[in-house]
Amino acid sequence: MAGKGAKATATKSADKDKGKKAGGPVSRSSRAAPQEKSAPKKDVYQLFAEKVRDNKQLESRWAIMQETRVEYFRGKDFTTFIKNNPEVREILGPDKDLEVEDIVNTLLTKNLVIRCDRVMKTVRPGKKKLSSWPAHLEIHNEQVFTENDGFFAWMFLKRRTLWQTILSFVWPLFALAVCLFPVYPYQCKILVLYSCAGALLFIVSILLLRAAIFGILWVLLGKRVWFFPNINAEETTFRELVRFCWQFLE
Repeated sequence: MAGKGAKATATKSADKDKGKKAGGPVSRSSRAAPQEKSAPKKDVYQLFAEKVRDNKQLESRWAIMQETRVEYFRGKDFTTFIKNNPEVREILGPDKDLEVEDIVNTLLTKNLVIRCDRVMKTVRPGKKKLSSWPAHLEIHNEQVFTENDGFFAWMFLKRRTLWQTILSFVWPLFALAVCLFPVYPYQCKILVLYSCAGALLFIVSILLLRAAIFGILWVLLGKRVWFFPNINAEETTFRELVRFCWQFLE
């Protein structure tokens, strides 16, 4: 009986030793696993491009390139922006001292921007020079930075703003409200009818006013002057629609 008890005790101690040996490496590996799975760092040039694009000091416009609306900027404006805002370079880390040409060429290599060229390369009849901001672009054959008539379009999606997030929830509700229009009370139907008629009258009035001013100044001065933005242009943004300005066309 004593021998059997000694054997049982020896067997239990051996099982504990095996458990410790087996549990030791597992616990170490489980502790080391979170350290190995570190979050991938975002490219500094991606962060730089997002920072520059969100900055309102860099003038940019929208245009059509291969049936797609793109936001683009001019090479000379980018050079001026970097000179006036040297703090933006700090995002690049060790590459912050690079020349503007090298920075843009790196952005081109990483497909963050693409060099474009104007579609209409000849002066239209009645004009003395090419447009500073063409409305239609095409991909340039040479993907290198240049300040002389160089246009560069952003190739990544812009971060969604708070207003865009809110509108993404409002539009489905608006569509549902339109579908329920037949069951609206009579007073609501009249209100919607007069509101739509007023908006349509406002748009037509602006178009007629623009045409009248254009015709009068064309007859008197021989120059083409557009008052208010062109609300019929497909590349016009909402910000340009609500901004009233004079546009002189030489």
